[in-house]
Amino acid sequence: MMRSFLLRFFVLAATALQAAGNVWAQEAQPVFATKAKQAYLIEAATGTVLLAVNENQSFPAASLAKLMTMEVVFDALKSGAISPETLYPVSEYAWRTGGAPSGTTTMFAALKSQVPVADLMRGVIIQNANDACIILAEGIARSEGEFAARMTAKAKDIGLARSTFGNATGLPYAESWTTARDLVELSRHLYRNYPEYYPLYAQPDFAWNKIFQRNKNPLLSLNMGVDGLGAGFAEGTGYALAASVARDNTRLFLALGGLATDKERTDEARRILEWGLSSFETRVVFKAGEVIGQASIYGGVESKVDLVTREPVDIFTPKTNPERLSGRIVYNWPLRAPVAQGREIATLRISSGDRVIREIPLEAAASVEVGGLRAQASDALMELLFFWL
Repeated sequence: MMRSFLLRFFVLAATALQAAGNVWAQEAQPVFATKAKQAYLIEAATGTVLLAVNENQSFPAASLAKLMTMEVVFDALKSGAISPETLYPVSEYAWRTGGAPSGTTTMFAALKSQVPVADLMRGVIIQNANDACIILAEGIARSEGEFAARMTAKAKDIGLARSTFGNATGLPYAESWTTARDLVELSRHLYRNYPEYYPLYAQPDFAWNKIFQRNKNPLLSLNMGVDGLGAGFAEGTGYALAASVARDNTRLFLALGGLATDKERTDEARRILEWGLSSFETRVVFKAGEVIGQASIYGGVESKVDLVTREPVDIFTPKTNPERLSGRIVYNWPLRAPVAQGREIATLRISSGDRVIREIPLEAAASVEVGGLRAQASDALMELLFFWL
């Protein structure tokens, strides 16, 4: 059974009081409206959610599926299964489906030629090239279908619960679905886990087969600190994007979907990112090692144990008119002894209104050994009465 205790605090407070009674809530401030049908914006260092609009609502991934394509490729590079110098052949299927004859975005890889993985990666990331996606898929997994299955499996492994992929390109003949939240989590995953390859998303141009092309990301030319990731379009659901921006030691990740035009997508992304960069600042709520609350222990020499965090708990909050926040400590009850010091046994969920903006693991501040028969019998009686009621 999940058990929780409510904490109430202002963002400027350094401590919190354990409280009983009704859950306190207040609408999140500041209110920010967007034309996007789906939107999700977080601050990278703290994970604070700044904007969430239908963030778990599915929409076609379109070319944003290529972010997952590159995750599989980067993972293969990291494991040593392939290298940047590995050569892959250009099959007729790759050439016709995603190459020069396809009429789609392409790096113009020549039929029956061989292309190094390093250049194929640039083709995908910079030129949004469909032929490069298929060449990589066939080279790594023998077929695009098998590669797409790997994409979906890998998505689940890294926590993208609502994303599935039908091909490596996002082309509409095989459906691929995602959400704004999954796109942000994927973008953040790529940034954290592949620092040696992430800068490719900011490379302004790339030439292959004597054809020069600029980066297809519409936000790179805005000169506002955007350094990734990509954009997509699907008939019926409109324009989407995933973006990262860094300025003055602040990094944000954004995903948008359901915009009506390319211009609207660019304008909304710029407006939201500028708002996130200029309107918030980082503030510490709890210091590292500070006692935040307690958890009840079943059958131990002590009936409770203090809960602490390993790192400072900070949030990204409005500079003016700071939000009033609530915190809830949640853990699985009954929590049985023994409990070792440093073991993660609970989670602190910080919310603004009804929106969870951060989740922080909490550790036991001390060890609690198994108690005597009297303590165990007393706790067993309490558990029986609790569940009976």
